[in-house]
Amino acid sequence: MALILNIETATKNCSVSISENGETIALKELNDGNYSHAEKLHELIKQVVLEAGIELSNLNAIAVSKGPGSYTGLRIGVSAAKGLCFALDLPLISVNTLQSLALSVNINKGYKIPLLDARRMEVYSQVFNEKTAKIREVYAEIIDSNSFSDYLNDQKVYFLGDGAEKCKEMIAHKNAVFIDGKFPSANEMSVISYEKYLKNDFEDVAYFEPFYLKEFIGGISKK
Repeated sequence: MALILNIETATKNCSVSISENGETIALKELNDGNYSHAEKLHELIKQVVLEAGIELSNLNAIAVSKGPGSYTGLRIGVSAAKGLCFALDLPLISVNTLQSLALSVNINKGYKIPLLDARRMEVYSQVFNEKTAKIREVYAEIIDSNSFSDYLNDQKVYFLGDGAEKCKEMIAHKNAVFIDGKFPSANEMSVISYEKYLKNDFEDVAYFEPFYLKEFIGGISKK
């Protein structure tokens, strides 16, 4: 039996789950429109452990969403995961944020393109087929009317995530389908983290860093 704590903080959805052999048995999420992860994450971890009826000492691994996504959100999630790994002497598993987001939608045919907001008209994106097999690597790209045209001209394309709203404004193709209200969740992490656990696909806890894709650019002080 493999019990894994999954942590997702790459977007405004602060999400934590406990999975048993790839099945989510407890899930706690907070998506209030704010990045309140620093205040809420550890409380959600306590709640999900209590709901699952286990102790932290029963866990077999810790999984964390590795990005891309919010710089601050990723830092908070990875720091918490690494701290738990060190304290409990557990392996660390990293999960592609866009892959877990793609798993939140089931389609029979076509492409799934999860999109995360990367400011202005830019998004983080990746392309998957109907079986959520990777078709294209992760890119940071600026959306225009010709974005994803190769896929749209081929068959239906399902856009999801908080970056999909930008695409909706720019892409008017007949094969474009926009799915609202989808955020990366620790629920979909369960399947991926278990598969990686079975393969002993672990990160080096001391040296692991999130996949930012772009360098952090802080605001310029007006003082």
